[in-house]
Formats: sequence, structure tokens, C-alpha cells
Amino acid sequence: MRDRLNVFGIDIIKGSVRSKTCRPVYALIRMEGPMIVSESAVSLFRLFRMLREEQPDILAVDSLQEIAADQHELCFFLQGLPPQTRLVQVTGGERKETLQKVAARYNISFNRFDPFAEARTTAQVASLGAGAEVIAFENESEIIVSRNRSLGKGGWSQNRYVRKIHGAVQLKGREIEQALVAAGLKYEKKETRAFGGCSRVAFSVFTTRDQVPVSTYRGADVQVRIEGKRLERIRFRPLSGKPRYLIVGIDPGTTTAFSALDLDGNLLHLQSSRQMNMGDVIEALYKIGKPLIIASDVQDMPFSVEKIRRAFSAVAYTPKQDVSIETKFELTASFSYGNDHERDALSAALDASRQYRHRFQNLMKRIPPGHDLDEVRARVIRGQSLEHVLIEMHGIRPPAPLREPPPARVDEKHDERVRMLDGMVKRLRTFVAELQEEIKNKDYDIRRLQARVRRVQTDRDAELARDVEVVKKDATIQSLKKLLRKEERHNRNLAKRLARIKQFAELSMDGDVLPVKVMDTLTKDGLRKLAEDAGIDEGDIVFVTRIDGWGRSIVKDLAESRVKAVVAGAAVLAGSDPQLIPAFRDAGVPLMSDKDAGVQVRNRHGLCGKEALDQALLQWQGVQVRHEREKKTEMIEHIFKEYKSERGKEVKKSG
Repeated sequence: MRDRLNVFGIDIIKGSVRSKTCRPVYALIRMEGPMIVSESAVSLFRLFRMLREEQPDILAVDSLQEIAADQHELCFFLQGLPPQTRLVQVTGGERKETLQKVAARYNISFNRFDPFAEARTTAQVASLGAGAEVIAFENESEIIVSRNRSLGKGGWSQNRYVRKIHGAVQLKGREIEQALVAAGLKYEKKETRAFGGCSRVAFSVFTTRDQVPVSTYRGADVQVRIEGKRLERIRFRPLSGKPRYLIVGIDPGTTTAFSALDLDGNLLHLQSSRQMNMGDVIEALYKIGKPLIIASDVQDMPFSVEKIRRAFSAVAYTPKQDVSIETKFELTASFSYGNDHERDALSAALDASRQYRHRFQNLMKRIPPGHDLDEVRARVIRGQSLEHVLIEMHGIRPPAPLREPPPARVDEKHDERVRMLDGMVKRLRTFVAELQEEIKNKDYDIRRLQARVRRVQTDRDAELARDVEVVKKDATIQSLKKLLRKEERHNRNLAKRLARIKQFAELSMDGDVLPVKVMDTLTKDGLRKLAEDAGIDEGDIVFVTRIDGWGRSIVKDLAESRVKAVVAGAAVLAGSDPQLIPAFRDAGVPLMSDKDAGVQVRNRHGLCGKEALDQALLQWQGVQVRHEREKKTEMIEHIFKEYKSERGKEVKKSG
């Protein structure tokens, strides 16, 4: 660990991260411990290079808007920082303050119009513990090992080249795994196997990025990238966990009220309740800060308030006489409160703050810049001298204590009060012993109940895991059952189709009759169903039940399938489209009636006599020859007419 804290403080001089034309330029202050090493103006690229070279402990800014336009850019910025460098926003986290107010806590003043002065102040207050660290990643990191070059289109040595790269990726993954095992880190590994090794190896390491014993690497064949797992929302963690010092005013009674001020007199908390006891007040104050002064609005501090004061070892403050109602109204005139009890508690705290204000102001004149004012004031209020506090905060051995003055003469009235206080101390010690015994008993009950809760939680987790596994298995079983039923239906359809194909094959072996395949409609859908049901092969005879909805594309498909003939009912052909038969003639597919072909159909099966079919085909062929002859004749006449017309036009032009 470094003996001195290295801090980079930056403030923007010109430009903006949102601008594409004027990129930002920063004033950079480098500090080692309390000393300023250098001051310079750098670009964002130069800043990152210096961060990677020197790896400071803290990079301090007064606003995150100076380094990133949105949360995505901020995460990218944090990903580029060295693992041990923390990004600190010195003006606070969720609740921001001005840099002037933060610097005033350390008795530092600066010119807010000078970027170098702001960067210097930012670095100084960050080195003293001000601000909040920006947290954007969970305690989980991802290491990705992959190829650093393309495999290319290949050549004679392509396989050897691929094996070399994939082997290098696999070897690098094994080296990283050995480093993680040696560091004792918990991780999950996922490999993508490829020819000759691995094309990608990914590790999910359950620790922060700065604890990963691997660095980013880019070689000739392999690259290693380390990334943190992003949080859904940016979090802030105070750089210093030291609680703030408080001036607390308490008004006990049926309705208990208390108020908390900081040492500058700013109101931090004001609360009252009937259900709140002294223990609840102590717990609430622990959450707010550390009470330095406990004040009451009456001359003799109540016993319950004294008990709270002793719990925090705070300095007691009581007025010389009970505070009047008029004075309370005067003290709390600029504040809002809910009832008289809150007013009394607030007036007690404000009265104590007013009494110590002049002393605090005198201390500020004597304290040099760069010291925590609250810490110095707290130690002085507790009885230490300012010189002793400053020497102690610089890490120097404090001077020898001064000779105690001779004891002052104590009168009888003072002696009586001492005896009363001694008796009170004895009673309080007895009460503290009873409370400590009660605390031990409650701690034992808490440990026993926590163990019981852990056992119940373990049983419940095991039961939930078992239920989840059962639900997964049930879902898998249902999916497999659906798949099985689907395959069974498919097998039944295939068996039926196979039986029909066998039947047609047996009929085809008989020389007297031929099998006929039945198609429902003369459409593409009908042809598809026929192909799925019985199949369609070259030389098949197809009987069409309905011819409405036909088109030239289905005639073309039948011609491409090279069927032997298409047969339809005589009544169906008689009422068909006049263009149907010419379309079949043009395609060269025989189309005939069931009477001419001697076809008989029952359900999905049909038969036709071979002699009748041959005779019908001969008859169709004769008509087809005449049709083609007429078609050629028409074509020749059409060509002659066109030629005659064109020739006449040329004669007219020449005449």
C-alpha cells in the first residue's frame, strides 16, 4: 500500500464532452500527499494516458457532467480507469453541494473563475476525505479471451494458421484460470470450442475489477478484455465514513422532541413523537451523525437528557436560567416546526450554537487551510488546546501536558453538589450494569433466533429449489409428449401413404388395368396434396374431381411432372372454361373424359382399362397433330399479313 495518497484533480478549461467540434481541455493538478507536484492543461486522451501511466489513488472532479454526458458514457469512462483508481465527486453524491461550501469545511478559499484554482481545491479536499466515490459496477467481473485477428479466406496453410490462433486462445485461457485459482477467487468458465482449440474463453469472476490478478492484454493472435458488471443505477459511497458532528437539543416528556444542527448552525433534523423513548432517540441520532453538544432549554438538565448525553460522551450545555417563551420564539423565528415540543428542542440547540459561534469564528481565523474544521472544533470543545490538536492531526507526537494548576477552594455549597453528583453517578453505574446484563440476554436471544431463521431459510431454499426442478422436469415431459404425439401422427400418415403406393405398384404390375391417382382440384394446392398423399411420378394418370379455379401455372406444373394423361368427368368437361382444353393442347398434356379413357374412381382410388386408354390417347394425338398444324398455319398467315402490311407502308413512303 502506498504511504502517500496520490490524487489527480481536474476542472474543465474549455470545450465540452457534449460537443463534437470543441473537445474538452482540463486543468490537471497532481498531488502526492499534501504536496502539489505539477499543474498542466491536458486533453481527455492525454488525461487517460497519464492515468494509465501513474495509476493514482483518486481522480477528483467537482461534477460528473464535466467528464461524461450520460450514464452510458460515465460507465465507459470508469471502464477505462486503472483498477485501483477511484473516481470521486467532491461535491457529494445524490445530494450535491457547491465546491465553495465543501472547501469552507476545510478553511480553504479559492477563485471560482480560475479552472486551475478549482482543480487545486478539488484535489485538496479529496485528499482530506471529502466527497463520494462513484460506483458503477457490481462485485463481479468478466474476463474475455478471444482472437485478435481475422482468420481470412484461407490458402494452402489455412488449417495450420487456424490451429495456431485457436491454440493460443486456449493456452491463454488456461494461464488465466491458473492465476484465478492461485488467487483463490471464485469464478465460472465458458469455452467456445473450435478447430485446434478455442475461439473464445469467458470467465465470470466474483470479485471487483481491481482484485482480478489479470490485466488487459492485446497480442499478435490473442486479446484479453476485462470488464465489470454494470449496476442498473449509479451509486455513491462516501469517501470518508466519519460521521458529522452535531449540536443536539432535546425536549423530553410525554411527547419527546429532538433537533440536530451541524457545527455551523444549519438544521439537519427535527422530529417529535409520543411513541419515541430515549433508546429510539439515541438510535435516530446515531443515523444522523455524532452528537458533540447535548443542550437543554432548562437550567438543570433532565435525567433522561443526561442519560443520552452520557451515551455519546457529549459536552453538556444548559442555559444560566430557563429559556423564556419570548426567547424561544425569537430563536426559532426563521425555522418551521410542528408543535411546541419541537420548538423547545430547536431553541435549545440554537441557543447552544449561538453560545459557541464566536468561539468557532475565532478558531477559523487561527486554523491554517487544509484542516477539517469540524474535527478541530470538536477536539477543542472537548478540552484540547488548538496547538495540541494541529500537531496531533499532522501525525506529530503531542507536547507534554502542562502542569496542573493548584486546586481551587471548594465552598460548602459546591461540596454538597459534588456529593449529590457522586450519588447520581453510583445510581447511573448500577443502572448501566443492569442495562448491560439485559443487553447480554437480548444478544443471546438474537443469536438463537438468527440461527433458527438460518435453519428455516435453508430448508425453505432447498424446498424451493426442489419445486423449481420439478416444474422444469414437468415442462420437459409435456414438451416431449407433444413431440411424441406429433411424430406418431406423422408415422401414421406415412404408413397410409406407403400402403397406397404399394397398392398402386401392385396394380401397375397387372397388364389389363392401370392405376389412377385422384386429385381433388385442378390447382397448385390440389397438386401439393396429391404429391404428399400418393406422390406423383412420370407416366402417372391423374383424375381431377373439380376443375374450377384452374390456371395456366398448374397446367405447366403437370407438364413438367410428365404425367401420362389428365382425366376429368364428361359432365365437368362439358361445362368447363373454353380456354381449358386449348391450354392443355398448348402444354402437350393429354386431357380426356372418364368415358373415353374408361376410368372408374372410388374414393381415393381409380382404375382404367389399358386398351381404352391407349385408344383415347391415339384419338387425342390425332387431334393434337391437327391442332399443331392449324396453329402453325395461323402463325404463318399472321407473319404473311404483317409482312404485307409493312411492305405496303414502305411502298407508300417511296411513292
